[in-house]
Formats: sequence, structure tokens, C-alpha cells
Amino acid sequence: MANKDISMSPEVIDGPKFDWGRFAERFQDRFYDFRKNRLALIGIIIVISVLLVACLAPLIQMHDPLQQNIANRLQTPNWEHFFGTDHLGRDVWSRIVHGSGVALMVGMIAVGIGVIFGTPIGAISGYYRGKVDEVIMRIMDAVLAFPPILMALVVVTILGSSLSNTMIAIGVVYIPRFARVTRGSVLSEREKEYVEAGRMVGESNLSILFRQILPNTLSPLIVQATVFIAYAILTESALSFLGLGIQPPNPSWGSMLNEAKVFIESDPYLAIIPGLAISITVLGFNLFGDGLRDILDPRLAKR
Repeated sequence: MANKDISMSPEVIDGPKFDWGRFAERFQDRFYDFRKNRLALIGIIIVISVLLVACLAPLIQMHDPLQQNIANRLQTPNWEHFFGTDHLGRDVWSRIVHGSGVALMVGMIAVGIGVIFGTPIGAISGYYRGKVDEVIMRIMDAVLAFPPILMALVVVTILGSSLSNTMIAIGVVYIPRFARVTRGSVLSEREKEYVEAGRMVGESNLSILFRQILPNTLSPLIVQATVFIAYAILTESALSFLGLGIQPPNPSWGSMLNEAKVFIESDPYLAIIPGLAISITVLGFNLFGDGLRDILDPRLAKR
């Protein structure tokens, strides 16, 4: 029986290192299809607009968002106060633009916490499988059994109400969600040839997992992160509405809704404006996430 040629190319032995150049080229190729997706374009326009408003808030505010003027309370929208004033005479426009920064910061940092802790947990679970997978996934399932807002309420109640604790609470909610996404991707990648080749040449499991497998699971993580930012903004607004998120007098869309509920009949604009801000921002991130999925999904990227 003839000896088989067991030589392997360096690419097979070392694994398919994540090629950022190829990733960028594929992204550019798919971006043409992204531009044809009108809903995705609307999404990215909304996201960029909210980011600009948040960054330029000190420049585009009309008044100090914390300044009270009882003499001007409950003014309807006018040239001096684009969105009117609230029950304490504060400028609603200025509070909305500063609230956008709070919403984005909470969303991005909370999702960052979920990614930083959830990704390695899911990666280890998916790679080692067996008892390790069983223990980790049962813990994650136990956390997922709680509704997100209820879990966040528990964490905020334990830690106390503040901006930093709100971000931590929402981040804890998303750890098991990112763990499950990562686990599914790692389970698929670990069966590929480059993983077996890495084992054959003596590469450690952690090196295979974090240097070769994880970089090839970035696409679903990026898409999920974009979508979860929208959910994090909703959760922060809900916590602030309940008085357990951003504390007054700091501007937050959720707390603005809470303050407006008393005036919903006499001055409905106080509730409509922050409600629209939340809805439009969440819609923008969701549409943007759908567009990213079209670009980054490898099944859609095949030509």
C-alpha cells in the first residue's frame, strides 16, 4: 500500500488566520447590496444622526438642560423652545439631545460588558463541550429564564440606582445571550479541518480557540451587538421610567416619559417627544443590524 502524502500547507497547519483585508474587500463588495436596501440605509442614517446629536449636544442645545424656570413651565413648542418646556420650565429640546448621549453610552457599554464576558464563556462552552458545556449552559439558561427587565431590576436593586450600575445591570442581562451566540459559532468552527490540524502539530486548545476560531466568529457577534444596543436602550429607558435608572435631574428619555405621564392629557408633547426619540433610535439600530447581517452573513456573501 502506497504511503499517503501527509504533508500539509502552512495555511492548514496554522489555521485560516482572520484576513482583515479579505474581510474589508468582502464588506465593500456587499456594501453595494446594502445601498440597495432602503430600510438598511434608513437605519444607518438614523444611527449616524443620533450619534451626531449626542456628540454635538453642547453645541446644539438651546438652554442648559438642568436649568429650571418655573415662570416658563409647560410652554408649547415655539421658536425659543423647539420642543417646549417641562413642568419645571426646563428646555425639552436640550434634554432630548443630552439624553441621546446617555442612551448611546448605556447601550454601547452594556453591550460591551455582554461581549467581554459572554464571548469567552460561550467559546469555552462550545469548544470543550461535554460536562463543561452542560454546566455553563445550564447556568446561562437559568439567567435567561428571567425576563431581561426583571433581571436588570434585580441587579439595580442590589447595586443601587446610578448610571454605572444601570450599565452593569443591563450588561449582565446580555452576557448569556452573547454566550449562546458565540457557542453556536464555535461549535460549527471546531469541526473544520484547520482545528484538527492545529491539534496535530501540538498547538494548545486555548491558542486554537482564541487565536484561530474566535476571529472567524466575528460576523454574528457584530450583528448581534448592533441589535442588542437597541434592546439595551429600551431596557435603560424602562429602568429610568421606573425610577431605577438614571437619576434626576440628569436627562434620560425614560425619566422624561415618567415625568410626562402626569401631563399626558394636558400636554401630550412631553410624552410624545421622548417616546419618539426612543422608538426612532431603536428602529434605526434594528434596521442597521439587518443590513449588517446581509453584508456579513457568509451564506449571503457567496457569489
